Amino acid sequence: MAGPILQAKDLVRTYEVRQGMFGRPSPVRAVDGISLTIMPGETLGIVGESGSGKSTLGRMLLGIDPAQAGEIAFDGQAMPKLGTPQWRALRAKMQLVYQDPLAALDRRLTISAQIAEPLAIHGLVPLEHRQTRVAELMSAVGLRPDQADRYPHELSGGQRQRAVIARALASRPKLLVCDEPVSALDVSIQAQVVNMLRDLQEENHIAMVFISHDLKVVRNIADRVAVMYLGRIVEEASSDVIFQSPLHPYTRALVSSVPVPGRPLKGRTILQGEPPNPANRPSGCAFHPRCPMATDICRTTAPPLRAISADRTAACHLVADSAEPVAA
Repeated sequence: MAGPILQAKDLVRTYEVRQGMFGRPSPVRAVDGISLTIMPGETLGIVGESGSGKSTLGRMLLGIDPAQAGEIAFDGQAMPKLGTPQWRALRAKMQLVYQDPLAALDRRLTISAQIAEPLAIHGLVPLEHRQTRVAELMSAVGLRPDQADRYPHELSGGQRQRAVIARALASRPKLLVCDEPVSALDVSIQAQVVNMLRDLQEENHIAMVFISHDLKVVRNIADRVAVMYLGRIVEEASSDVIFQSPLHPYTRALVSSVPVPGRPLKGRTILQGEPPNPANRPSGCAFHPRCPMATDICRTTAPPLRAISADRTAACHLVADSAEPVAA
């Protein structure tokens, strides 16, 4: 059996924020001790509210935002330092799909020129064969040949996102990090893009990290799901397990917010309040101010992320090793 395509251990990324021009800087841990493993051809969904650290984690996995602590190994090799020739060479095997395709594309270049850029930068295809490869990529993502000479503003949002995906696939990557790739699209277009990503992944056996706050989309594409809250993973399991029997109170609230056709809205868990200020993290479990089940230990002691069963981890004092929530 092949080994992991990517392994991350105890990743930490801290930023300093300042209140006002003369305020004292306060450290904010956007990513706080995260470890995860991604296998070839697997899709890991990362979910959580805005500000949970999802996008920062995605950029760290690619080495774009260097980890200040912890380790990342890609295909068994340690992640090279940002900006080095080794890191640039590795970028051909790791690609990022951005949330806003218009911002990700150069408005001065045609779509075909931008899809061809990775081929030229990494010297992957001779010049005389480059346009043939671009045409293949455009066809793979559902773009027409007549759209090759158009500029980004001449395409719809869905077509621009397809162009971004084609550019990401140009170098035949082993890992694709998708950061909210469909959140700016209409629902019908979201489904088309998600189905296309899933088909392309299966055809090319690409590992994928799919970052989103939309659990409906994650449920349709992810093999495993990691739930983040305030820079930490609070639960991780297979997609089916997470959505059928969530354990952590935060995960249960997120899952209950997903509308299911034919199911009444009664009995949903409604989260109270906003996520805490990351610069002033609550003591103990960071979720305890919003948790309806919180006890004294939740307020004083941070729960470690631990194995609950063979295929599930959770960070909650109220979850027993039997994978059943403990009554508060």
